Amino acid sequence: MAAPWVPSAAAAGDGPQPPPRSWIDPDTGHRVIRITDEPGSASLYFNDNSCTPDGRSMVYTAGGAIKVVDLATFQTRNLVPSPAHVIVVGHKTPTVYYTRGAAGSGPSALYATNIETGETRKIADLPPRASVSSINADETLGAGTFNEIGPSAAPRANPPQAPMAPVSENEVAKRGQVLGAAVDKVLMMDARLAERRPMSMFTIDLRNGKTTNIMEHSTDWLNHLQFSPTDPTLLMYCHEGTWWKVDRIWTIRTDGTQNTLVHKRIMGLEAAGHESWSPDGKTIWYEIRFPWGVDHFTGGYNVETAERTWYHVDINAWSIHYSQSPDETLFCGDGGSGTVVEWASPENEWIYLFRPELLNAAGSLGTNLIRPGVFHPERLVNLHKNTYTLEPNAFFTPDNRHVIFRSNMFGPTYVFAVDVAKADAGSQAPVSPAR
Repeated sequence: MAAPWVPSAAAAGDGPQPPPRSWIDPDTGHRVIRITDEPGSASLYFNDNSCTPDGRSMVYTAGGAIKVVDLATFQTRNLVPSPAHVIVVGHKTPTVYYTRGAAGSGPSALYATNIETGETRKIADLPPRASVSSINADETLGAGTFNEIGPSAAPRANPPQAPMAPVSENEVAKRGQVLGAAVDKVLMMDARLAERRPMSMFTIDLRNGKTTNIMEHSTDWLNHLQFSPTDPTLLMYCHEGTWWKVDRIWTIRTDGTQNTLVHKRIMGLEAAGHESWSPDGKTIWYEIRFPWGVDHFTGGYNVETAERTWYHVDINAWSIHYSQSPDETLFCGDGGSGTVVEWASPENEWIYLFRPELLNAAGSLGTNLIRPGVFHPERLVNLHKNTYTLEPNAFFTPDNRHVIFRSNMFGPTYVFAVDVAKADAGSQAPVSPAR
């Protein structure tokens, strides 16, 4: 068993210290493993599938290239050279889909590479201002958006202001970089929403490159397209923008029908977002701020029955993103840092494991009432040295044994795994170090 180790800055006069391969977090008792060697390497966004269907391999990025890690040994290897923009790993075959070129602005092209053999094929050229962001369950279609006009060059005369949480001067000084980034993002999203720039949503046939529009001339900002992992005809997307100004989460069929709102706001400053599919494709999970920065839930919407479940999340265990385990018994979260747009405690800078508990609502549920529940948090990794301008984006490995996340706790970003079971449980095998 590795000795307890706490991330720390290099001693005065020393050069940068190489991060350890593995250590036991002294605050949690869980073993943490550094997967990647490359400074600046990163795992994918929490809701973008990065693992092969057999659960053996995971892709990550480093220096604009796509690389692969064996999840049994944590050995890494090269796959696609830079520059490549990862979209997702297929749910049916061991294939990573990606684009080359200026995705969403200049011309780009869609490619697919077999993760096991390295065989690569070009699927299609994409027009300027078009991007593909999701691949369906049987890998016959991609989905993307097209900006019908370019971005506005005119600055806004009176940019909106973000809601400000009461924070002390010391807290502002400590978190100045995070605070600034959070406010800048809110203002950017608000300005982009106000442009009402027309967009179209399309599918692309992965066999012949044919594109078909399924929504045209929408002045809502269309973003975060995610196909169901099991239903190849069901696509989730969002109306992007400042969260408390949009009804964000929607689904639509690949023929353009059944455009359906998933969560309707009922309160001022209410917000919902960071949506993702359950592994079985039956539930959409998402974060609910009710209202923004005051109280938090993880909400579930069953796409077959329209039933809703909300798990309450303690403010001191709030996370930016929540992911469900492959066996659907647990959730994990990546913590967060208190900012001017959050009332979150500065003590929630951890990777979390959440055990969901449904509360007994027998006899009290009526038409359209929400099933109540609560998350019981367990801390897995201390991330107090992570600067939350980088979101860790935690998610489970396919075997439920580890939670993957990225962190800059050592300065540069690396990819890590933490054991779900505590190190003293006696069930963990030695780790082969990454190359």
